[in-house]
Amino acid sequence: MQKITILPQRKKIRADFWDYSNAAAYFITIVTQNRVPFFGKVVGEQMALSNAGQCAVDCWKEIPQHFPDVVIDEFVVMPDHVHGILIFTKKLNNSEEKVTNRFGPQSLNLASVVRGFKVGVTKGARLQIPKFAWQTRYHDRIIRNAAEHERIRHYIRNNVVQHGKVKRKAA
Repeated sequence: MQKITILPQRKKIRADFWDYSNAAAYFITIVTQNRVPFFGKVVGEQMALSNAGQCAVDCWKEIPQHFPDVVIDEFVVMPDHVHGILIFTKKLNNSEEKVTNRFGPQSLNLASVVRGFKVGVTKGARLQIPKFAWQTRYHDRIIRNAAEHERIRHYIRNNVVQHGKVKRKAA
């Protein structure tokens, strides 16, 4: 008789009540696999970008070329992650049917924008760092009002400065 192993289900991290193709502002954080500092290092209060870090900056700036209804707002590339705000100026998916968050192919929504960014950075970074990789997921927050938007912008702007003030675990 065959033994059936049930794998643990991943916790859902997207809001079930939200259509991620909606016009809105989104705060995202994307982290490298195992938090490897592929993108450079903080020197004093400045980020010294590696070639992979510069590739991340370039790919972020190119997002509106691939998604014309997405505006890039504040962003920062840190040694092992990227923080940024993406603003969808109109609903990306014009379907009238109610969109539910589901596992499977995603298009014209936040997941597709993040996927495109990750693919572009991965291709560029692997030209010099063959083992470059991202964590499989990303963190997002739907920005709900102007005060929250400004607070997140401030957090992103000051992330490099705050980086040196945080005690980190030795790897």
